[in-house]
Amino acid sequence: MDTEPDTIAARVRTVRDEIHRAAIRTGRVPDTIRLVAVSKTVSVERLREAVDAGIRHVGENRLQEALPKIEALGRDGVVWHFIGALQRRKVKSVVGRFDTIHSVDSLALAEEIDRRAQEASLRQRVLLEVNLGGEVSKEGFEPGALVAVLSSLNGLKHLDIRGLTAIPPPSPTAEDARPYFRQLRELAQRLTAQGCGNINMQELSMGMSHDYQVAVEEGATYVRVGTAIFGARCD
Repeated sequence: MDTEPDTIAARVRTVRDEIHRAAIRTGRVPDTIRLVAVSKTVSVERLREAVDAGIRHVGENRLQEALPKIEALGRDGVVWHFIGALQRRKVKSVVGRFDTIHSVDSLALAEEIDRRAQEASLRQRVLLEVNLGGEVSKEGFEPGALVAVLSSLNGLKHLDIRGLTAIPPPSPTAEDARPYFRQLRELAQRLTAQGCGNINMQELSMGMSHDYQVAVEEGATYVRVGTAIFGARCD
């Protein structure tokens, strides 16, 4: 039996197939889940291979690394996501350059993005980052605290808040992450039920290379996959 070569294009097909199967297992429509290729440390040439293989959503962690890639690949058919930790002093450079910022981890950061978006005469699409495991090493809203600041967030008219994002604590198996993915989905449902004003909770950005199938089963609408597409990275 011939074996498909281990290329970026072949890996993209494999990941897409597994997302499709995970969606079908839980009665979801596969097209509602978007694959974000995480291109941290990935060269423009290898990222272009992924785009040629059908990748449309690209996630970058670092502004300075992202800029030459955006310049090289452009925006025609490529949707750029900022998924890394965002310092307030860099907000001005990020707003408007990325379709969605996945890492809004505090009210202060949200207010700064709102201010910069107003200056640029646009509404910036964002997701609110939740610290599900209460890890001191991670930023993010505490699930309970998010409820308390919802009205303040709703008052930021230049933010287009679309949902939540989270990275569970490290775990040995994908199944260990399931309770955290479920917790994020249920939090979004609770926030929607209590009324979020202009805030939309329809997007859930969760799941990476080792656990994206479980994340899809638990409701992810974005999965951020790097290693399973590009191989192990060198930081």
